[in-house]
Amino acid sequence: MERSFAHCITRMLAHASVPVICLCAVSSTGCTVQNSSATTVKAENTALAEIVEPVRWSRALLERVQKWYSSAEAVRIADNLLIYQHDNGGWDKNTDMAIALSPEEEQELKSPAVKAGISTIDNRATFTQLEYLAKVYAATGQAKYKESFLRGLDYLLEAQYDNGGWPQFYPIKKGYYEHITFNDGAMMGVMQLLRDVAQNKAPYTFVNTSRKELAATAIEKGLDVILKAQVKVNGKLTAWCAQHDHVTLAPAKARAYELVSLSGGESIGIVAYLMELEKPSPEVIQAVNGAVSWMDQVKITGVRVELRNDPAKQERDRVVVTDATAPPLLARFYDIETNKPMFVGRDGVVHDKLAEIERERRGGYSWYVDFPQKLIEQKYPDWKQKWAMLK
Repeated sequence: MERSFAHCITRMLAHASVPVICLCAVSSTGCTVQNSSATTVKAENTALAEIVEPVRWSRALLERVQKWYSSAEAVRIADNLLIYQHDNGGWDKNTDMAIALSPEEEQELKSPAVKAGISTIDNRATFTQLEYLAKVYAATGQAKYKESFLRGLDYLLEAQYDNGGWPQFYPIKKGYYEHITFNDGAMMGVMQLLRDVAQNKAPYTFVNTSRKELAATAIEKGLDVILKAQVKVNGKLTAWCAQHDHVTLAPAKARAYELVSLSGGESIGIVAYLMELEKPSPEVIQAVNGAVSWMDQVKITGVRVELRNDPAKQERDRVVVTDATAPPLLARFYDIETNKPMFVGRDGVVHDKLAEIERERRGGYSWYVDFPQKLIEQKYPDWKQKWAMLK
């Protein structure tokens, strides 16, 4: 295996924050590894590639082995999160917070204008940063991560509406952002973190008793609004919209292509949360039964969705293909009255088929989700039998 010296230097400079050893075979133009077979060098270079591969900010970072969170790289990313954290305790979204920052970038992020920014739980922001910081604090014991976590926890508790829901942005940003937001797992992500805090689960055992009690109250209020917001059609409980009006709790519109509807994807997360409750009330049991029945009724079979990329045009497309062997799907949105899947372009016009909306929206948005077979076909029957007496 040959790698040029220039190649090695390029990799080292590109990842200067990570110690890099260049591993190359003997070559008149390259650097050398003495007394190593080609197989050994290949294995070493493969390992090296894994070490220096750029780390991106995502929830995948929450799945690392425990010892990783005390590593220099994990700590560097945690320090980044402290810089990105707003004065209100939350974070912004759609930012790769794992990228090494220049001094100029750090200075800008620490400026009063940026620090005063509005924070969000959209796209799994804030609660993801909090889970990461808790893991790093548990691994390192550095107080600054605990302090940052507690500020963020206080932000989530403060952002909750009196009726139990959470807005997409807080302080409140006018528009659809003030709706109670289930979309993209926003509210349920908050609920799951607060539940784990309230139940003293690792890595949140460091949280003080008063905050744990506040977290317990918050999830009880959240549960109440979830049950009240579930859409009933012709007297039957069905599912939830991706967002609900924060006053009336009615299903609400967000962007032009996110209309009032029943949400397949967001309802999965809600049902999974409800089924994890230790002692579900009769109301919770009714909610789960109604939602599962609805999902089973509207599941889509006989098709699969292909994501097709066109590198030349830097475009991608999603195409629905007939496939009798494909596992079932759920549409992202369903018409509340007819249960027909809804596909909507930026013009706000509803179509029956994905192919009928513009390519940009087909490729740039997720219109289908996997039907939760394990949850519905394996876990739910056992859960239903266990709690049948409380119906």
